Amino acid sequence: MTNTHLHFNTGIGRQKPNSIRNKEQSCPFCARDQLTDLIAVDGPIILLKNKFPVLEDTHQTVLIETDQCDGELSMYPEEHLIKLIRFGLTHWLEMSQSGEYQSVIFFKNHGPLSGGTIAHPHMQIIGLNNLNYQEKVQASDFEGVTIAEKNGTIFSLSTAPRVGFYEFNVKLGDIQDIQAFAVYIQTAAHYILNAFPFSCSSYNLFFYELNGQIYAKIVPRFITTPLFIGYFIPQVPNNIEWMKNDIQEKYFRK
Repeated sequence: MTNTHLHFNTGIGRQKPNSIRNKEQSCPFCARDQLTDLIAVDGPIILLKNKFPVLEDTHQTVLIETDQCDGELSMYPEEHLIKLIRFGLTHWLEMSQSGEYQSVIFFKNHGPLSGGTIAHPHMQIIGLNNLNYQEKVQASDFEGVTIAEKNGTIFSLSTAPRVGFYEFNVKLGDIQDIQAFAVYIQTAAHYILNAFPFSCSSYNLFFYELNGQIYAKIVPRFITTPLFIGYFIPQVPNNIEWMKNDIQEKYFRK
């Protein structure tokens, strides 16, 4: 049976450390010699079982991106960026293709409005036993005006955003050549944190597999619009073309 909702264990949730809001909280990911249930390691990149599995009926893993607690995806050197994205895609797709789960989600939270709790850069790969996320996704979620394109990988700004306002999409062209895919994701994160027309300190990064294609969606996070909370009505801003041109000018015409 496929479910429509995940159940959150509040007892476990209360135990989770929160180093995003509590700066005095010690970082569990910095104490690398104390990490347990490791699944895979590639230098500073570690995949391990989540110590606080708040989502019931799932298999939760954490991907620690770097050994630098104050690091950020938008600032990684290209070599580390590509290694990280390849590592994440590989383990996400392995879990997806294992046949053990209805579906597997792969995402990142950054900043106080992202829904995350630990500041140290990390992502999550979660196997959902009885929920298929693809039933809630459609091809139009990734349609938009093209910002840049290289070797079949397309970077765009949504014209039909899932939640509303500004959502950046990256469609992967060739799984063997992820350089542009990784760089476009980083560009979106850097623009959101450093050059966005509204001050923004938070974003989410989501990965999707749909109809044989792999996509990433990068979403700046603010207070969620009440029209979406109450009615699931997304809003589309009237300056999409301006933002496309702004990103092209800042990142692709140097």
